[in-house]
Amino acid sequence: MLIHREITPLKEDDCFLVFDRERNDFTFPIHFHPEYEINFIHNAKGGKRIVGDHIGEIDDYELVMVGPNVYHGWENYKNDTTQTLHEITIQFPRDLFDSLLLNKNILKPIKELFKASKHGILFSKETILSVEERLNSLSRKSGFDNFMEFQSLLYDLAVSRDKKTLTNLSFEDQNDFHNSERIEKVYNYIKEHYDKKIKVEDAAAIINMTVISFSRLIKKRTGKTFTEFVNELRLGYATRKLIETNDGISEICFDCGFNNISNFNRRFKNKQGCTPTEFRENFKGTRNIY
Repeated sequence: MLIHREITPLKEDDCFLVFDRERNDFTFPIHFHPEYEINFIHNAKGGKRIVGDHIGEIDDYELVMVGPNVYHGWENYKNDTTQTLHEITIQFPRDLFDSLLLNKNILKPIKELFKASKHGILFSKETILSVEERLNSLSRKSGFDNFMEFQSLLYDLAVSRDKKTLTNLSFEDQNDFHNSERIEKVYNYIKEHYDKKIKVEDAAAIINMTVISFSRLIKKRTGKTFTEFVNELRLGYATRKLIETNDGISEICFDCGFNNISNFNRRFKNKQGCTPTEFRENFKGTRNIY
């Protein structure tokens, strides 16, 4: 199975992102990322859920939380009706809550929730129905009150009954550049220069390695060549711009370091399963909280 490492649109100063969309099928491949994710799905009964080494069939309502770097995805849904599936995805960084804060008594349930999410958590239908409207409201509102509501939602999920862990394996820190100081330096360098031409020689020099050794390191730690790694990050920024701005596709292409619109469109479609224009049209109600 091909496992795709996703570069999410989250910025360093974001608290969380909410994606609210209606679609006819699941198009994104099995993937992982260093952020936490909560995924709500309605009207996709019979589709397949993959979380770590778990594979299961989803019901009419689905609510799953996965921790950092847990493989996950949904697929094989066939829409035989005119009704579209509704998906709400919430992503938030793992450093959103300080460890000292999580050790306070009142927040221990959330700390345990985060710990359990390393194995993937499936919430009961009763829980889903009780929080459905709150999930919908998160995609329509913004500001500090919404952040408070998000924290309240996490707490209620943490203390909810009949939730199940999905995999016996913990994927925390696997295939993650955040646990390598050298890869972290390269990652930060790319983030600062993603809109410009980036040479592998310059990146290798940052961590005092030869190009050959550096290329082997990147491949080993990310599963990608250096060029693929750079383009993956650029596509993450492009995704963000498609969601947040009204900038034209060509403008986004060049602003994100791609020097050829055809190359940009091809790479974007390979990653997302649709063109940048289609991706923008498929999203609605997206909010970014700072």
